[in-house]
Amino acid sequence: MPQVLEFKLPDLGEGLTGAGIVRWLVEVGDVVTVDQPVVEVETAKAMVDVPCPYGGVVTARFGEEGTELPVGAPLLTVAVGGPDADRTPGEDRRPTASSEASGNVLVGYGTSKAPARRRRVRPGQPVSATHTTPATRTTPAAGVLDGPVPVISPLVRRLARQNGLDLREMTGSGPEGLILRADVEHALRAVGVRQVQVRKDRTAATEPYARAAQAPTPAAGTAVPDVDGDVGDVGDVRVPLKGIRGAVADKLSRSRTEIPDATCWVDADATELMRARAAMNASGGPKISVLALLARICTAALARFPELNSSVDREAREVVRYAAVHLGFAAQTERGLVVPVVRDAHTRDAESLTAEFARLTGAARSGTLTPAELTGGTFTLNNYGVFGVDGSTPIINHPEAAMLGVGRIVPKPWVHEGELAVRQVVQLSLTFDHRVCDGGTAGGFLRHVADCVEQPAVLLRTL
Repeated sequence: MPQVLEFKLPDLGEGLTGAGIVRWLVEVGDVVTVDQPVVEVETAKAMVDVPCPYGGVVTARFGEEGTELPVGAPLLTVAVGGPDADRTPGEDRRPTASSEASGNVLVGYGTSKAPARRRRVRPGQPVSATHTTPATRTTPAAGVLDGPVPVISPLVRRLARQNGLDLREMTGSGPEGLILRADVEHALRAVGVRQVQVRKDRTAATEPYARAAQAPTPAAGTAVPDVDGDVGDVGDVRVPLKGIRGAVADKLSRSRTEIPDATCWVDADATELMRARAAMNASGGPKISVLALLARICTAALARFPELNSSVDREAREVVRYAAVHLGFAAQTERGLVVPVVRDAHTRDAESLTAEFARLTGAARSGTLTPAELTGGTFTLNNYGVFGVDGSTPIINHPEAAMLGVGRIVPKPWVHEGELAVRQVVQLSLTFDHRVCDGGTAGGFLRHVADCVEQPAVLLRTL
């Protein structure tokens, strides 16, 4: 007789207490192998695939897509060690994969083994649920429909799924045949599909309102379908605050509740900074981003004003000043605002910062950031100028003590060397915790940042 084992939602670490089911990757009756991803979940930190530590036949699933589950709640049950007692006549569901647990403690963020594609057992068909490792996996040829699908990113799978693209028929350009987002987009262009996922996500939120606005006005007392297609009155739309959106809401509310913040701002002439960047990029080396230069300026200013690289311990009534600068930066993704953290930013040069910003931004957009890459920041840089706005009053990323906001850099009239000229101007905003310093310190920090923006040579004195 097979043994039925229950797999529960694992502890995903970093204080996470639950997760929402985004998509099931297996169905009841499927054969799974050890460490095969069985469900895609969304936590308050990131979207991850959860592998099952058992090999066998799925006998039950708990929770529909969209359901929130706490850590420790049952996810599914797996029959291991023998034939399924509830099989239909003539059906053989005996898994040949190992029924031992994988031993992984944190299974929600991938394992060292390649994921295996689910297989549904058909009546009279023997099952061989072998496990494929990166060492033995080969790049699948186009048209091969069996074996694991080498895809890591949930965004890539979603993009293919919503455009009707079969990933099993693709050959990836990544390491060991890994299918990348560029491969999917190239395939979509090849078949004439122009509507990529980014555009769909941007319009999905407005579709209920558009349908409601276009619907004819019903006669009095007539029941009409609501925006979800059910019979009822067309009215307000409720959007659950859960996942990343809920985590952001909680953190912003806590920041406003606990931190007595104040904001100061200054306009700065960024013409020389942009010229310095152009000269650096013309030297033939790796391209340097504006964000990396601003980050380098921030770390230099924090070395001069360490009060702002801190947090407040409310219970101990102490200000904790950090020796290292772990720089967070705001990144807007399809799933909401996230703040990846560049570790030890004070030890990095502009080239290293550019590379790390690019790596973390790519991981944020693909939904593969780990909790460790989203926590532990000591200061945040927010470049909201990419949205075409000049200024803002940033909300501090709790429990940090300050955030520097940067608006767009645009040509404006400016008095330069006693004459009116057109210069590249940017507005810099600093929101700070008034408990860690007074206005003089905050103003000194912001003025030093502005001086480095206007005259990049000033930065050389702080290196």
